[in-house]
Amino acid sequence: MQYKKLTIKIGSNVLTGTDGMLSQQRMAGIVNQVAALRSKGVEVVMVSSGAVAAGRGVLGKAKAKDTISERQLFSSVGQVNLINAYTNLMENQGLKCAQLLVTKDDFRDRRHYLNLRNCIEVLLENGIIPIINENDAISVTELMFTDNDELSGMIASMQDADALFILSNVDGIFNGDPADPASEVIARVQVHDKDISKVIQTHKSNFGRGGMITKYNLARKVAAEGIDVIIANGIRENILTDILSKKEGIRYTRFKAEKKHSPVKKWLAHSGEFAKGTLVVNQGAKQALLSDKASSLLPVGLTKVKGEFRKGDIVRIIDEEGHHIGLGKTMHGAEKAKDVIGKKGEKPIIHYDYLFLDN
Repeated sequence: MQYKKLTIKIGSNVLTGTDGMLSQQRMAGIVNQVAALRSKGVEVVMVSSGAVAAGRGVLGKAKAKDTISERQLFSSVGQVNLINAYTNLMENQGLKCAQLLVTKDDFRDRRHYLNLRNCIEVLLENGIIPIINENDAISVTELMFTDNDELSGMIASMQDADALFILSNVDGIFNGDPADPASEVIARVQVHDKDISKVIQTHKSNFGRGGMITKYNLARKVAAEGIDVIIANGIRENILTDILSKKEGIRYTRFKAEKKHSPVKKWLAHSGEFAKGTLVVNQGAKQALLSDKASSLLPVGLTKVKGEFRKGDIVRIIDEEGHHIGLGKTMHGAEKAKDVIGKKGEKPIIHYDYLFLDN
């Protein structure tokens, strides 16, 4: 596999021992592999969990009025330990790193999105490895990512990565219970393969919020955007370099990338939660949008406008039965959109370049 741009997500259980403390040995192993990749000219962005687990390991029991306060406490203390450990290990390899703490709000509009992307790009241009984590101290309720799997997918999309590596404490996606010797790792998944989520175990890690179902759904979405996704066991020594060197006998699950999308469409693909309104289209418009021909959404195909939104906001597109079709950046506010419903000869409500359709 010849990748030049990688996003690597490291789960909490990869970085911590059974005692809940950060494992210097495991972290060193990850950093050593990143150094080996950098020496070959591979661009690396890391999305690292571990702050909450590290804080819990440092503080043990803590005084907090609720689970949100407890999470804020552990993450605030643990993030310091996490980035200090990375900094020291990187320096031993002659590398520099930078910390970026983000919330879902940083992806809410194109301007915020591009500001974050520019920050990552300038770090990479200066030979600095970005280490990104959710800002658990302030990410609560609607500001929270599902977990860092979701965040890593958004970062890989933003970076226009060739591949996203999701490192967990299992070898990949199994066709049954990973503890059952009869279960096998599913080596390859195509985006349009039959949904296998029913055979995936729903067990979550000791420290993370996500599970394999989350990874599976995220991987399919990112692969559909044109990025390979590999789910592998980060506890295994040299897992990254072994996979990339095609060493035999290594178990992992790879989601094969589809055709690349434009940067704008990749942004839209992860922006569903930021939609401000909904456009309902008729059957003719639906068929045109989902055909092989590049088509914009024209007012003549519009039957209803829901919600309040302004020009430039993200809106959902659904058919008259309520089935989701896609997302788009609208060229009209809600009132203007209502004025042109069903009219011919009008400019597009959503231009094809700002339209992301479901697969």
